[in-house]
Amino acid sequence: NTDEKSIVLLRHNKLKKDIICKKFKGSCETYKLLQNIKFKNLPDIFEVSENNGKVIVLEEFINGVTVAEILHNGLYNEKGVKTVVKDVCDALSILHSYGIVHRDIKPENIMITDDGIVKLIDFDASRVFKDGRSKDTIIIGTAGYAAPEQLGFAQSDERTDIFALGILMNVMLTGEHPSNKLYKGRMTKIIEKCIQLDPQKRYRNIGDLKKSL
Repeated sequence: NTDEKSIVLLRHNKLKKDIICKKFKGSCETYKLLQNIKFKNLPDIFEVSENNGKVIVLEEFINGVTVAEILHNGLYNEKGVKTVVKDVCDALSILHSYGIVHRDIKPENIMITDDGIVKLIDFDASRVFKDGRSKDTIIIGTAGYAAPEQLGFAQSDERTDIFALGILMNVMLTGEHPSNKLYKGRMTKIIEKCIQLDPQKRYRNIGDLKKSL
């Protein structure tokens, strides 16, 4: 827990299940939309409210491990990366259809549940794409995974998440950022296309990326 964010595990008596209560400074716009989305690769959001400038979210508690934890024990092979990333693509495809850009895809935000389901989590950095806006109002994301447009050069859109997926795939395969060590193998071209600095040179959308996988 920090001053900016707190996470508490609770037992919901009515639902008879463990849930997470999150409080953070930011916008609740994304979480309000997520309340209406039920999809196997996304956590269920039960309640969203705002109080004294803080967003309060009640969401599903997920039993499992993150990709970051799995990487502590060893790297993924190409087949393993494709299995995980295709499911992340499905989650992003749903988000993007609602205009939501995740903006913080990294190993810590992808979980594999105890029964093997991939879940994309943590939407605190997410935003809803706004037509006609030239750049993001708040610069946010994780260093190394954030696309150039997240650093104030343009407005982030679905290609921003594609950039981060390229970095993610490289880290899953090599343990390193592509600027230090670019993966060499059958997936190299896919990774290189994802991490182009110019968004126009990346895959146009998540569907195109998934097809390439």
